[in-house]
Amino acid sequence: MGMRRLPIEEENMLQAIASPTTLHDTTSVNLADVISALSYALDITEGQPEGHASRTCLIAMRIAETIGLSISDRSALFYGALLKDAGCSSNAAKVCSLFAADDRSIKQSFKVTDWTSKTESLKYLFRHAAPGRSPLGRATTIAALALNQSAGKELMLTRCSRGADIANKLGFSSETTAAIRALDEHWDGHGEPFGLRGEQIPLLGRIMGLAQTVEVYFTTYGLYPAITMAEERSGKWFDPDLVHALLSNSDDHEFWSMLDSDNPRELLARFEPEETRLFVNEDRLEAIADGFADVIDAKSPWTCRHSHGVADATVGILRVLGHHESEIRHWRLAALLHDIGKLGVSNMILDKPGRLTPEEFSAMQQHVDHTRRILRLVPCFSGFADVAAAHHEKLDGSGYSLGLTADELTTEARVLCVADIFDALSANRPYRTRQLTLDEVLKIMATEAGPKICPIAFEALRTHLEREPSSSP
Repeated sequence: MGMRRLPIEEENMLQAIASPTTLHDTTSVNLADVISALSYALDITEGQPEGHASRTCLIAMRIAETIGLSISDRSALFYGALLKDAGCSSNAAKVCSLFAADDRSIKQSFKVTDWTSKTESLKYLFRHAAPGRSPLGRATTIAALALNQSAGKELMLTRCSRGADIANKLGFSSETTAAIRALDEHWDGHGEPFGLRGEQIPLLGRIMGLAQTVEVYFTTYGLYPAITMAEERSGKWFDPDLVHALLSNSDDHEFWSMLDSDNPRELLARFEPEETRLFVNEDRLEAIADGFADVIDAKSPWTCRHSHGVADATVGILRVLGHHESEIRHWRLAALLHDIGKLGVSNMILDKPGRLTPEEFSAMQQHVDHTRRILRLVPCFSGFADVAAAHHEKLDGSGYSLGLTADELTTEARVLCVADIFDALSANRPYRTRQLTLDEVLKIMATEAGPKICPIAFEALRTHLEREPSSSP
């Protein structure tokens, strides 16, 4: 059977999918390149333009240089700024439920609102809460939010605490984790989640809080509004000394023009302290993949442990098929990160109990394109980006998003598809009334083995489950 002709961009993707497995040499890969690329996934989760975390990091590092921060603290600040939103997915479902709106839109607008002002908060609610509901439904939602004084604190506590936990899991310092935990505290004590005041707030957290807000205003409105906002909130949201340090750089047109570039990630190398520059190894890469799998799975209560479940099934199938352990280790990373693109999908879609509309299904399908684009940015992960993004492709071409067929899919892509379907069918989902039994799951999959999913990979899954009954749902 001949390969169908594809547009040149898709042909380039297939070259990577069809290529033999090669394990990336990690000995000279800068950790900052890996983390900054993955931070793009956190940006889209927060409804921010890609590069938000990188630009925040650049602003934070410029402030750090101005105040003469020590090299060790600058290193801790550097990674804290890139990972500041690591906990952002953990409250996405709750935000979506409370506001009855797209969580990404709610979060994006939230960052340009002075929510410590009751007037601004009410305006924010009227603009964004329950946009698809009737006037009465909107009024009910807005009233419930206005009366629920603890909701914001709980959301911030979840986000900041979870982000700090992820940074700790990735092996970063206590200074980095403390800064992430204190990201949304305010100088006057009216921040969240702990209401810390003044120098009770870790210095790195104060810098990051200022830098992220300036970045959002700079990207949304421009330099002058960003500087004006910082001045107006000096002594309220922000440490006055840090605002003064920021203002001393306001005339550095070269810096702000550089910040406005299309690829801020390329600029990070000149701001990371060379003396403390970190590099990755296989163990560090596994920790990163495991940590970001936690971020991915936290996006929806229905996908809890999904990424790890797919990884476990992938490993089991590949072992049955006789793959070498070094290859299996490599493809486990792909399985852990295969759904990273779902961070860019609204929880209105991910958690919907009924059938998706054609428009919603189209938006859902885009998650594999997000996965492909993000992983291709990441050194060490780019080699499996296209395979990871092929987990919804089917042998008969009925899958998405490229509509690949049997002769266009490698063994690993086929295995990942089988593992993904197995874990998805085995788990609870909002559109099912009950959890399926193992026999029911395998019966459903058996009907697709051959025409749609790889029969060899499916039989290997059966063998794996017989050998490891604890892997069964």
